[in-house]
Amino acid sequence: MRIAVIGGAGVRTPLLAAGLAGSDLPLEEVTLFDTDQERLGLIAPLADRLAEGVRVRARESVEECVEGADFVFTSFRVGGIDARARNEAAALKLGLVGQETTGFAGCAMALATIPEMVRYARVVERRAPEAWVVNFANPVGIVTQAVQAATGAKIIGICDTPTELFEEVTRELGLPSAECHFDYFGLNHLGWLREVYHRGRPQMAALWDAPERLAGLYRTDLFDPGFLAELRLLPTEYGYFYYQTERAVENLLRAGESRGTTLARLNAGLFQALASGADDPARLYGDYLAARDASYMQIESGSEEALPPPASAAATGYDRIALAVLRAIHFNTSAVIPLDVPNQGNLGDLLDEDVVEVPCVVNADGPHPVNVPPVPEVARDLLLRVKEYERLTVRAALERSADLAVEALTLNPLVGRRDLAERLVAEVMPS
Repeated sequence: MRIAVIGGAGVRTPLLAAGLAGSDLPLEEVTLFDTDQERLGLIAPLADRLAEGVRVRARESVEECVEGADFVFTSFRVGGIDARARNEAAALKLGLVGQETTGFAGCAMALATIPEMVRYARVVERRAPEAWVVNFANPVGIVTQAVQAATGAKIIGICDTPTELFEEVTRELGLPSAECHFDYFGLNHLGWLREVYHRGRPQMAALWDAPERLAGLYRTDLFDPGFLAELRLLPTEYGYFYYQTERAVENLLRAGESRGTTLARLNAGLFQALASGADDPARLYGDYLAARDASYMQIESGSEEALPPPASAAATGYDRIALAVLRAIHFNTSAVIPLDVPNQGNLGDLLDEDVVEVPCVVNADGPHPVNVPPVPEVARDLLLRVKEYERLTVRAALERSADLAVEALTLNPLVGRRDLAERLVAEVMPS
């Protein structure tokens, strides 16, 4: 088996390579491509060192990287971490949420990423037509939908956020997650867990009247237990930006920077140390990952201290969700995994081609969405509004249309005003 990674200079590539190499997949080689060849020259040796028994090699062109691959991972950020920090700062300057995958920064990232992603997908179609494209490039749902619309590439969008919530809930309920079925629905970074079934019996009733148990489901104080009990749904952590918008903005403004700026410093330190020839790059990389994880949602939630890893950390994460998908396809296991895939009539309020995030049965033919009950009214309006924003963002990126981008951001609940949308779009799509 050959795996290619587009965006191979990313900081999570060594983690991915190590996880895949340590699995039971018949993996022979991992090839890496990145537009930043200097950084790739630092990441590739580290990934090769951590992926014991598997060759990891850098390539100078995307064509050479994907040639004959069985799976192609896409995980890149156009403009690098500095672009993220700039977009988040632009949103905060106007009193809006500054977060990479939601609101303005999410739209800006999609507008930059989609043209490149479509170009890469077309290369995969020519050089590795049977390969599955496994997309981690954010915003995952929007980017995946654009590729579905513009190419014939076989693409799956994946994110570890739903699985982390599943693991935390089953831990709190004292149930083995492998024996549970999860009634989960939504869009990438806007999803809700409605029910957990164990041996056919619903289990969530044990949580709704137990505030202390609800409070313990998230790494930090994101949602009031009373709010969750009334909602009768558990949002993924990114729901915080929609349900606690003012609080998120206040915390970000108080901190004086977004997480993008924090990560820019961490990344700079990592690459400087790797370039200096650190004695133990594997230890250095482990320390970096720990610091990165500890900063997750810290600024946005207003936490004064770095956050401990979630109790589910050993069962979730970027590398583990990737491995689960590849194993399910390669070994034809019919594993059930939450993925970002075309709706195809699953959620009745949405179009067939809309990419949604739902549990899927995954086998040798790829992902097959599991039917979920109708979206409850308490989540329906928000879901539909964000999906309409996503559709317009896809069109804006594919058509290179600033007018459509303005329409998209005007609809986005985290922007919502045409005057602000026009100012923001002018920054990323100047006339």
